[in-house]
Amino acid sequence: MSILGTTYAVIVGFMLYTVWTNFGLAEVNADSEANALVNVYRLADGLPASERDEIKQTARGYAEVVLDQDWPQMARGDQGTLASHDYDRRMWQILMSVKAASPTEITAEDHALYELSSVAEHRRLRQLQSVSRLPGVLWFVLICGGALTIMSSCMFGSESPWLHGLQVFAFSLLLALALVAIEDIDRPYQGSVHVANTPFKRAQMNMTEQ
Repeated sequence: MSILGTTYAVIVGFMLYTVWTNFGLAEVNADSEANALVNVYRLADGLPASERDEIKQTARGYAEVVLDQDWPQMARGDQGTLASHDYDRRMWQILMSVKAASPTEITAEDHALYELSSVAEHRRLRQLQSVSRLPGVLWFVLICGGALTIMSSCMFGSESPWLHGLQVFAFSLLLALALVAIEDIDRPYQGSVHVANTPFKRAQMNMTEQ
């Protein structure tokens, strides 16, 4: 009982740590994508007038579609292409068509391309994180291990049947809560605990105020 309980506790603890770490990485990635988008918007000030206005308008559209379409799509667990992909492609087309003349415009274009690459990278990672899950074999280990641990605890009772039942119930409840927490946190864009779209709301506000 002691060996089985300790082994299972290590497994559950490791799974909780893993899914929580992945959840934190998803939050950081969303924040990095929003920051890179704001940088593209600000760097547009150094581009020629026609491209400057197009980039700013498309960047604002990117933030809006992330909030209005990407987040609901990821919350549903939809594995299709995110709607923001079209806006990202449009910004690439605009930047690649820039005919920079002055050193300032050349520098602005170069930095904007770098930041746009960052936006694209973080968007792809965001989509991957929204659909990635713990492998089925690990869930098999967690569920079977929990069942075996609970059954083992039933074999060691106290003199009071009522107290023994209470102990088994409390132990079962604790394991169930741990498994529910793992399952919920394992879905960083779905469930009761999910990555908020706050970074893109801030980005949208920043681009609107300027």
